[in-house]
Amino acid sequence: TNGNPYVKTPHLDRLAAEGCNFKNAFTVSGVCSPSRADFFSGKYAHQCGAPQIIWDNHTFRMNETPFPALLHEEGYYSAHIGKWHLGDEEPSQPHRRGFDETFIHGAGGIGQAYDCSCADAPGNKYFDPVIRQNGSFVKTEGFCTDIFFRAAVGWIHKTKDHQSPFFAYIATNAPHGPFIAPPKNRQRFTDLSFSERHAGYYGMIENIDENIGRLLDQLAQWKLLDETVIIFMSDNGMASGGSGIPSEKLGALADGTPLRCFNAGMKGLKGSTDEGGVRVPFFIRWDGHIGPDRDIDVVAGHIDLFPTIAALAGANAPADQVEGRSLLGPIENQQAAWPDRYLFTHKGRWGTGENPDRHQWQDFAVRDGRFRLVDNKALFDMQQDPNQRNNVLEQYPKVAAQMRDAYDRWWKKTRPLMVNEQAALSPTRPFHELYKQQELAGGIPAWQDPLR
Repeated sequence: TNGNPYVKTPHLDRLAAEGCNFKNAFTVSGVCSPSRADFFSGKYAHQCGAPQIIWDNHTFRMNETPFPALLHEEGYYSAHIGKWHLGDEEPSQPHRRGFDETFIHGAGGIGQAYDCSCADAPGNKYFDPVIRQNGSFVKTEGFCTDIFFRAAVGWIHKTKDHQSPFFAYIATNAPHGPFIAPPKNRQRFTDLSFSERHAGYYGMIENIDENIGRLLDQLAQWKLLDETVIIFMSDNGMASGGSGIPSEKLGALADGTPLRCFNAGMKGLKGSTDEGGVRVPFFIRWDGHIGPDRDIDVVAGHIDLFPTIAALAGANAPADQVEGRSLLGPIENQQAAWPDRYLFTHKGRWGTGENPDRHQWQDFAVRDGRFRLVDNKALFDMQQDPNQRNNVLEQYPKVAAQMRDAYDRWWKKTRPLMVNEQAALSPTRPFHELYKQQELAGGIPAWQDPLR
């Protein structure tokens, strides 16, 4: 769909072709936890206590209403499967934030552990991982992504005949580093002379695609496609290779042609405030409501997902919380009005306990329908120059000044809401403590795979 010459994603291509493809989707922050906070709150992650990814200022403010809690009030039964990454301490866990069923790993990736609360189950691996299911640990068998999709399909099978509608959130940790894929997915890229790192990265993506295909086929078999909205997106920009990475680090084809990671010509990777850090694939399929092969050009933001899902469910998003707007208008009518606006990105990533004001004018970007301002250094006309090669700051000084002023107002509004900046680091790792308690109390049972 997006032109990658190496990766084969027939099922994602089918998903995009059978629904709508947002061509200008900024539905993420530059890194993991903030993307999830944006998504669940409908406002900027900095405004709900989660501008970071590791320390104890990556947790979602307790007085925010995550949209699964709103769906619960509307009678939906909901499941969170995979990566949570909005706090490993018990009050922050997804079963306390509106989800009825949970099947998750800890921290930001399987096996991660930091000197704070952010830590997965001890010694966890991508193959046969220990997963926390509804508050208790279980030992699984197989590759993590395959397991997450099996859990999701099994839960949908159990739930589909209930009277209540359902919402399933499947958040894979792949393609997060370390880049490890099942041998059958990795081997194709190894045979093409990709490095082990990039063979693992691209193999992870093709494995996700295979699982998307199985999910779509199962929904079709159960005749659920006419009743189900399917949304696909990633959680940040490209995480491996890309701009500025010497081709010799990737390898070369047998004929000597250098391999280069594909980033659709965009500047920037995960963690960047350039286009490549925050512009991602975003497909929505809704049979009987959205016609096939629809490209939507409006600039969509992460803060728009909450009000969009609320609108689809017939719920009212809390106006005093949500800053985004529903995408249902352009989804249903490509000619629907979509007034221009500014979207703001800030990398965060300052040290724990550090004053964020020192970082206001660093690692930020402002985007509207045409321009991207990056820090105070560069302005790009994204319509004429999507690869960000030509700095037009001197040509459009008023545009840059207006963007800076809007960003300054946003920061001043946002700064008092960064409530976790002085939070003391937790002396314990909750997943480690709970794991040890369960081991002593009787052990870690095998997961009961619902598809067996």
